[in-house]
Amino acid sequence: MLNPVRRIITSTPLVTVPALAADGGVQTGITSVGPAMFLFTIAGALILTLVFRSVANHLAKFIAGKIGQYRIRKALAKRSPDVLHDFILPGAYGGLAKIDHAILTAGGILCIQTKHCNGIVFGGEDEAQWTNVDGVHRRRFLNPVIQNEGRTRALRKVVPDVPVENLVIFTGSVEFTAAPPKNVIHVDKLESFVAKHVFGPSKVEDWHAVWLTVNSAVLRDAATRKDFSAQISFG
Repeated sequence: MLNPVRRIITSTPLVTVPALAADGGVQTGITSVGPAMFLFTIAGALILTLVFRSVANHLAKFIAGKIGQYRIRKALAKRSPDVLHDFILPGAYGGLAKIDHAILTAGGILCIQTKHCNGIVFGGEDEAQWTNVDGVHRRRFLNPVIQNEGRTRALRKVVPDVPVENLVIFTGSVEFTAAPPKNVIHVDKLESFVAKHVFGPSKVEDWHAVWLTVNSAVLRDAATRKDFSAQISFG
């Protein structure tokens, strides 16, 4: 049989040491793991939600823009076989001009710039900038009519005897606070606009030659694309 005193001594470390650690307020960190992990999980979920929402919004805008471009190409193809897309010409006053679309009609050429917007757009024909309000987002952008006029002049320089008109087409769920200029339309009205648009009397006899002249002026080499990208970056 063990001595009672020895039993007390040998059992003390097993009983009193944990108690002292607890009573002394020594923090082992084990009890704080649960709340910390919970907070990290919540923070991570919030960050992922914000990132996913941002990516989803950008992806939705990208897809909507591509759909708008497809609608424009399809509508133009119905009206004329002579259409050019996304091409570069020498600028009217130096540099390079990139034109979104150009179509040869019965009376001349339409030089087209496209803009994709949702929400409300307002701005005067002579104002340097227009404004787009989409929900809580508000942004200003260059007046597309003025912007496309430089491109239109570059095309006119190639075929100076041919009527060339500036046309701006909006895609997306866009509304105007006031009637836009006559040469600013929504993609829904593109086919009827091309069909009804009349340039007026023209002395051009060989439209085929006109379109060949435009095609021959297009700069298609990779170096030109690179130069244009550098021009945009510099601007």
